[in-house]
Amino acid sequence: MFSYRLYRIISWIRYTVPRRFTPAGMLVLGALVACGAVGADMDQTVAFLGFAFLSSMLLVAMLWSPFFRGRFLVRRMLPRFGSVGQPLAYHLVVRNSSNRPRQQLEIIYELVDPRPNKAEFARARRQLIREGFKKLRLIPTVPPQTIVSGLKPVPLTALRAGGEATVRAEVLPLRRGALRFAVVNIARPDPLGLFRGFVRVPLEQSVLILPRRYPLPNFTLPGSRTYQRGGVALASAIGESDEFVSLRDYRPGDPLRHVHWKSWARHGRPIVKEFQDEYFVRHALILDTFAGEDRKVAFEEAVSVAASFACTVGTQETLLDLLFVGPQAVCVTTGRGVGQAEQALEALAAVELNAARPFTALEELVMRYAGAVCGCVCVFLTWDTARRELVRKLEARGLPVVVLLITDPADGKRAKTVPAAERTEHFHILEAGRIGEGLQILGKEFP
Repeated sequence: MFSYRLYRIISWIRYTVPRRFTPAGMLVLGALVACGAVGADMDQTVAFLGFAFLSSMLLVAMLWSPFFRGRFLVRRMLPRFGSVGQPLAYHLVVRNSSNRPRQQLEIIYELVDPRPNKAEFARARRQLIREGFKKLRLIPTVPPQTIVSGLKPVPLTALRAGGEATVRAEVLPLRRGALRFAVVNIARPDPLGLFRGFVRVPLEQSVLILPRRYPLPNFTLPGSRTYQRGGVALASAIGESDEFVSLRDYRPGDPLRHVHWKSWARHGRPIVKEFQDEYFVRHALILDTFAGEDRKVAFEEAVSVAASFACTVGTQETLLDLLFVGPQAVCVTTGRGVGQAEQALEALAAVELNAARPFTALEELVMRYAGAVCGCVCVFLTWDTARRELVRKLEARGLPVVVLLITDPADGKRAKTVPAAERTEHFHILEAGRIGEGLQILGKEFP
């Protein structure tokens, strides 16, 4: 495909030029282009001479770059997780393994190539054409998947022979999922300060980028405590029955009222009481993944809303079952010592749109767990017959249901026309780009 090859070439140039040329080199390159445009007329002697002078400078600088050699060892210390929209800071330890001191060094790191492959490019091109681009356009605007911002050179202090230095680097993740680092480039500009020479140090590592989270108001979801059969086994042995079974070590999330103070004093570590039959609050968080690529923006916001609830439940004495369908049905339970919120966030970091399977797969998963929960929060991407039927079945079981409908700005007006007869008691429309404002309504509805 000619357009794909042309796209690869142009994207490579846009990526490579700012990395190889220093700011001064970019200025000289721009002046060179301007002189070339004016100096095409040989009568413009000054412009022609300027073109010759600037091109000679750049040629000398570029010919110098292959002579930059060195041996470096690099260690990258990454955190376990990052989050979309929050700076990800980490440290690099660089060791000069050669017998010569090095100065004026910079660190320029590379990620795994984020550009779409040929199949993804063709699919995006067809989508853009359907949205109104003319077929005669060879290269539709199909940008690389923007993963992070802030990929700027990091200055490195002078390294003596055999010495090492630690530098702090920072990037801003823009997409959830695995952020994969590929190569660390040790760069040094030429004596003219126009063009950088590289020493490439392969160092493949990755860090998981969690979804964006929105602050939620203080509220209590509807639903009362229900009996959980086999509560000790199913809920990590924390409940509120009078049937005492035994003592065990404290786990994060255990209520302080269950602490057995005498045993703590005797053993020197927190000990709590466990019970056989348990009553507790348990909610289901249902994430809709059934939509096409045209709902990508709304889907990312839906994942962020689900992540916000998964984090909030960790501060409440309740359980939360995160339910969604990807290649397979997934249920992740968090809260009250059963599981940490990070488990749900890790699952949400990898979830993708699912246009291949029918919505009934999610309905079957939800109804399988409906008997164990006391309320549901449904994060939907659209409001149609299938989703209304799922909500109706849940309400028929006596479960309070909160419906959060995520819309794009383009279809938000159409979604607001949903008839009142089709809406549930707790039905809210959240528009992409204004999710944080919309979630604040929950604090007023469920104080």
